Amino acid sequence: EVQLVESGGGSVQAGGSLRLSCTGSKFRFDDHSDMGWYRQTHGNECELVSTIEPDGTTYYADFVEGRFTISQDRPKNTVFLEMNSLTPEDTAKYYCAPHTYCSGEHCCDWGQGTQVTVSS
Repeated sequence: EVQLVESGGGSVQAGGSLRLSCTGSKFRFDDHSDMGWYRQTHGNECELVSTIEPDGTTYYADFVEGRFTISQDRPKNTVFLEMNSLTPEDTAKYYCAPHTYCSGEHCCDWGQGTQVTVSS
């Protein structure tokens, strides 16, 4: 059952930018849940990209290297991921999930995801 809706993906050339959005359809962000962005390529694991806590504290995976920015609008039940300086290695389907309530592959099951394709 889809509880979160991701959007904003697309096809860009290396060096380009995209802004992903995730809105809760049946899941409401609460004061206890960190929200996270994850990504998955075909046949590979669901990989954590970034998280944001209710108070705005953020975390980024090492491979982000300052290129992405996570933000949120909790009253609108929405979290964003601004991605700059994209490389072909960023090609994946991107998902959001409540980081506090998911683990492993399950973090890529809360929505249908949005595809990001970066060409060289």
